[in-house]
Amino acid sequence: MDWIEHLNKAIAHMEEHMRSEIDYAQLAKVAGCSSFHFQRMFSYIAGVSLTQYIKRRKMTLAAIDLQGGEKIIDVALKYGYSSPTAFNRAFQSIHGIAPSLAKEDGVSIKSYPKIIFKLIAKGVEEMEFRIEKHDAIRVMGVSTPLSKDLEVAYEEATALWVKVLFEGASEDEYGNGIICNELNAAVNVRFPDGSLPKYNGFFGIETEHNNGGEYIIAVASPIPVAAVLKEYTIPAHTWAIFSGKNFFEDEDSADSFVKYEERLYSEWLPSSGYKIADSTSVHFLLPTTDIENAPFEIWMPVKKSDL
Repeated sequence: MDWIEHLNKAIAHMEEHMRSEIDYAQLAKVAGCSSFHFQRMFSYIAGVSLTQYIKRRKMTLAAIDLQGGEKIIDVALKYGYSSPTAFNRAFQSIHGIAPSLAKEDGVSIKSYPKIIFKLIAKGVEEMEFRIEKHDAIRVMGVSTPLSKDLEVAYEEATALWVKVLFEGASEDEYGNGIICNELNAAVNVRFPDGSLPKYNGFFGIETEHNNGGEYIIAVASPIPVAAVLKEYTIPAHTWAIFSGKNFFEDEDSADSFVKYEERLYSEWLPSSGYKIADSTSVHFLLPTTDIENAPFEIWMPVKKSDL
């Protein structure tokens, strides 16, 4: 079964449960991947976030129910809103009118139909990648919890990068933040055999939990656990690795990390013959003195798709 079929099965499951709270983890299970990966894949292919799509579909169905004569409080509860105020706010954000007005004759409302995914021709530009197997990697770093909502999680991860790179920076530290200096020192510590860490750069590691996840910025290092830096492990995997040119480019730019990742999920993955193997994903920021043009890699854990 390919990704398009997986996505359409998840959409069917979503439609069956539109009149209750939709469990992102269950949707991801139907799609055969993690919640974060599913949200990424959905938003990149559909062109709208999963959260916004669900909201549009619920308000489309709610408007139909209201025009059919149902009470506002009953419709609000049906679609998972515990108060009329919250429902009213959501309804107006989609239709531009209050729920009470939807009952009147001649009032225009918006309708968002169910999405159906189809394979279309894309991929005009090439995408270079390599497949590599890596043993588990011990890293030292700092972390922040992530919301289960992908859009909020992206902002939380970005805030951690800002904290790591710039918080507490002073002129005599070359403009680096306090944590950034700690990480730079850790990555230059030699192992007992005299060798330096194989991975000379900053990892951005995204992991998933039941109610959200964790984003970790860390370096490979043999140093013991310290007050500032904690120990984490990047699990052993086969990785599809993609190289990009500018990790911190504005997301609207064609060269941005977000646009590159969008192509990875919407163009490469559906036709690659691989599927996502784990809920962990890795961003690897290569050594650079030019933060504005920072080269990076995206590591996606993969395994061969079922034939």
